[in-house]
Amino acid sequence: MTWIGLGASGADSAHVTLAVIGGIEIMGLTIDKVSVMLATAFVSIGLLISIYSVGYLNEGNREHPDKPRRRFYAFFTVFIGAMAGLVFSSTLIGQLMFFEITGACSWALIGYYDTPTARKSAMKALILTHIGSLGLYVATGALFLQTGSFSVVDIAQLGEGWKTFILLGVIFAAWAKSAQLPFYMWLPSAMEAPTPVSAYLHGASMVKVGVAVLARELMSAGAIPEAVGWVIVIGAIITCIFSFIMYLPQTDMKRLLAFSTISQLSYIFLAFGFYAFGSGIALEGGIAHIFNHAFAKTLFFLTAGAFSYTLGTRMLPQLRGVLKKQPLLGVAFAFAALAIAGVPPMNGFFSKTLIFAGGFITAANSGHPALMVIVVIALLETVGCFAWFLKWIGSVLFGEPSETVAAAQPVPRAMVVAFVVLLVMTVCSSFIAAAWLG
Repeated sequence: MTWIGLGASGADSAHVTLAVIGGIEIMGLTIDKVSVMLATAFVSIGLLISIYSVGYLNEGNREHPDKPRRRFYAFFTVFIGAMAGLVFSSTLIGQLMFFEITGACSWALIGYYDTPTARKSAMKALILTHIGSLGLYVATGALFLQTGSFSVVDIAQLGEGWKTFILLGVIFAAWAKSAQLPFYMWLPSAMEAPTPVSAYLHGASMVKVGVAVLARELMSAGAIPEAVGWVIVIGAIITCIFSFIMYLPQTDMKRLLAFSTISQLSYIFLAFGFYAFGSGIALEGGIAHIFNHAFAKTLFFLTAGAFSYTLGTRMLPQLRGVLKKQPLLGVAFAFAALAIAGVPPMNGFFSKTLIFAGGFITAANSGHPALMVIVVIALLETVGCFAWFLKWIGSVLFGEPSETVAAAQPVPRAMVVAFVVLLVMTVCSSFIAAAWLG
């Protein structure tokens, strides 16, 4: 009802207060184009993955024979709700609460198979992301001490010193949750989770927590100190280079995609860094890339899960001729790879174009030659990403089916439903984002 009223009034955003203690707002909602778009994506992807998991979590799975368990769906549902709550939160303390809930859910779901390796990976994710949350705790406390408020919009009232301090705390938390250096280690290890969990972790939750929180804080902060912009872009380009080098030797499809996710998130951080230098175009590109990457990477991970289910492996060197034996999986692999690489008309092309356009404009107008170097390096990385995924498309999809692929079993109908929707969205999501954001 609030959103209907907002549209009727012609306003850009609406605010709903949920909890007040001693005259101080503790919990509230910010309803605007960004929060509605991201929440819709995160919840709808969660629904698709839930449908997919009905086909995946059963005894017919050739890699991980299993059965549906209420524990999985309970934690997964809370996970989805926490992501929606986070993007709507109007206070730092509300963001912090949902930040921690997503961490607890990820711990339970990464350790779902309850093997020693899974338990270790789950604990690693919980500890590293919780260390990062200390930055958000510090930022929350500092904002309250300086303004007597937890509202994100009150960051704009602060002087440059305190604003820098609080935003750096948020960046620290965002780096941990979005698996940027030096906190990246938990994300490749999280591949011990069932593939539906991996898909949600990479596509629509957990790693998107950091960039979603940082986007909200930057949009609410008013004039952003230049030091904040430098911290963001330098951290992003270092992570981008590192993750590209790390995913080159990977042959396990899920680990390859894990490092690819780290790389794609660094583009979003770059966009936010360019926004700190004054580029509104880059901000729009970064937010659109959160949206677009969610669908593309979810499709890619669900394809990896389908390989595991039907073939018994996701090791890329063992896969050949997939397009001939399993055309749906072959098309899904190609669409997802091209979308991640930023090839038109896939969705990743359009959001990356906005990010790079904003970066070049910022570099040209800022008087900082180093920014131009950073933009060029990022552009070279995306070309390398395209070349590497093109190699795997040629290797995995074409030719006569390998022995492993020839022995494939049918893809369950529940998985097919998720694939069809995500295939459409890898082409259409950028147009939806453009129309929605204006």
